[in-house]
Amino acid sequence: MSHSTSAHDARKVPPAPFIEIHGSPRERGRQYGEQAQDRIRLGIAHYAAQLEQSRLDWADIRAIVQTYEPLIASFEPAYIDEMHGIAEGAGVEYAAVFLLNARTEVLKMADRRRKGEKADIEPSDGCTGIVALPAATREGRLIHAHNWDWKAECAETSVILRVRREDGPDLLTYTEAGALVRHGFNSAGISISGNYLETDRDYRQVGIPLALLRRKALEQGQLAIAMRLIYCTPKSASNNLIVAHAEGVALDFECAPDETFQVQPSNGLIVHANHFQSPVALAKLRDTGIANMPDSLYRDLRVRQLVEPHSGDITRDHVKAALYDDFQNPWSVCRPPRLGLGTNLSATVATIIMEPALGLMEVAMLPALNREFTSYQLGMDEPAGRRAAAVPTA
Repeated sequence: MSHSTSAHDARKVPPAPFIEIHGSPRERGRQYGEQAQDRIRLGIAHYAAQLEQSRLDWADIRAIVQTYEPLIASFEPAYIDEMHGIAEGAGVEYAAVFLLNARTEVLKMADRRRKGEKADIEPSDGCTGIVALPAATREGRLIHAHNWDWKAECAETSVILRVRREDGPDLLTYTEAGALVRHGFNSAGISISGNYLETDRDYRQVGIPLALLRRKALEQGQLAIAMRLIYCTPKSASNNLIVAHAEGVALDFECAPDETFQVQPSNGLIVHANHFQSPVALAKLRDTGIANMPDSLYRDLRVRQLVEPHSGDITRDHVKAALYDDFQNPWSVCRPPRLGLGTNLSATVATIIMEPALGLMEVAMLPALNREFTSYQLGMDEPAGRRAAAVPTA
């Protein structure tokens, strides 16, 4: 693995470590837990501190896990095995690994159980996502990119995970250590990223945790099945999911727990932050996230304004420049570490740039402080089913 340095670097930030796993779900989990042990433990410590601030304990978390587990077992039992394997490999409690894979749902559900309906842990991931379709790019290849805004400490707990599978496409994901997926793509050319949304319908039902839904979508070889999973699977909370295919299809799914709305590309672009765009959605539900993320209202506008003039000639560098945007800093597209409206130190933890047709992912950690990208590679499926050699490259 090698790095390229920009003249804009403010300081060096260590890249996310690269981890590869293979074998049965339990074996993959153990390999993952062993290789990412330190970062998994650090991530658990971060969320344990958040639990303490909310006057919650692990008994609350275990109770929530028992509520969710039968639903996950029916959705995909391999995930239960894989999470148990991660716990075994890292030497931590299974409930803690479950928390890493369903942190938004578990924290919110536990908080409501303890405090009632008015309880509110600080919102989850901010984020700004963008897809440029092939017709809009210089090289004729789809670009799918994302700024992940969340707890600044997660720069110390992130990993790049490559999963080698025998029963479906391999996948490459940027994620928190111990989690099965966050943003990524697979060797069939399907890519996915997610943005936090919030409505008055959230947490009225128990649904599939969003991270596990994304993982299931990335395990598919067919785009239609991945989109069906996103569209139809019941969820506990709202979320925005951008799903794309390397050959030039992209759709944005604004998901309420019980209903899904579509936003289609405009001028070859999808750009989405943390508020609903679909007029149908806005007519049917109440968007409650704006109060905590008012900058969402202009973040997507800024990214579109910076990228759209290059339509037909868009490159990864154009996308990176837009995702670096510091308009209204620190309430900006690229967020330096700052206190949010709550008590968390918030930041753009990472900028993730994906070109699925090349099997390429570039990641810059804490990009407001560091403009150094590290490149990671996933071999894409060849016509005969062979996979190209895949090693991290610059």
